[in-house]
Amino acid sequence: MRPFDYHRATSSEDATGQGAAGNAPGAAAYVAGGTNLLDLMKLEVMTPERVVDIGRLDLGGIEKTHDRLRIGALVTNSDLAADERVRADYPVLSRALLSGATGQLRNMATTGGNLLQRTRCYYFYDTAMPCNKREPGSGCGAIGGYNRIHAILGASDKCIATHPSDMAVAMQALEAEIEIEGQDGKRRTVPLLDFHRLPGDSPQIETVLGKGELITAVLLPAPRGARQAYRKVRDRASYAFALVSVAGVIDMQDGKIAAARLAFGGVAHKPWRNEAVERQLEGQAPSPDLFEAAADTLLRDAKGQGTNDFKIPLLRRTLKAVLTELTAEGAAQ
Repeated sequence: MRPFDYHRATSSEDATGQGAAGNAPGAAAYVAGGTNLLDLMKLEVMTPERVVDIGRLDLGGIEKTHDRLRIGALVTNSDLAADERVRADYPVLSRALLSGATGQLRNMATTGGNLLQRTRCYYFYDTAMPCNKREPGSGCGAIGGYNRIHAILGASDKCIATHPSDMAVAMQALEAEIEIEGQDGKRRTVPLLDFHRLPGDSPQIETVLGKGELITAVLLPAPRGARQAYRKVRDRASYAFALVSVAGVIDMQDGKIAAARLAFGGVAHKPWRNEAVERQLEGQAPSPDLFEAAADTLLRDAKGQGTNDFKIPLLRRTLKAVLTELTAEGAAQ
């Protein structure tokens, strides 16, 4: 691990000021739970000159504000999954959180940090290998290499990495918004749908966060009493990232799908959502043919890279299974 300066922030204003220090990209990094950052620093994948500790800031708590649930950026994954309001009104989120990592890691990992965790691409972690995300312009070792865990949607010829978060996939289906504070102390909100960027020609730029900006909270809209499910397919039952995952939030009325929100993990650079699939389902009576057609729409532009070709039929089957579960007569509300 390379030497770095450590600063314990005393306020969000202090944090954003320190976080904006330095001219080089990545010169400063925020740390809360540290479950991802510290590993990356030990491997010298990330080498910030300054680490800003935000763990003592007043960014915790889960509270209802008007018609929303506000989740502080420092709420741990364990506390969020166990919250009675989350379990009752947003069960897809609780299930997604409990499917990730281990209890020990969930006790440390924070809501904001979970959204910002880096890809688990083998080539990103290996500093001896080319990686445009780690070193822009060096190439992508995963393209033409061993890419079993990599993207089938939204990738580019510069990067085929995937986003590893389970929590973010559920939040995408719930249409969450991210509250962000800048150096001027002003806060803005960004839909999660727009928060993460696709790789394009700049895979090293992963979110819309500006210099020094800090996630302060996640906002969930009022629950609609919809049926919710999260299904994660992985190599082993615990401590494994998704090969594919599907989060579904569906309203049924008079035997038809009144509204559908679907998000997909393990398949793209960000929690994936395809609104054309949702529109295709809405107003229709559930049937195997409808679900097959929805999967066709989702996978129309899917592209395997060799060793991850199996993800295309796997995602198809997983989507159909989730839709069947959520629309079955007598399914839990």
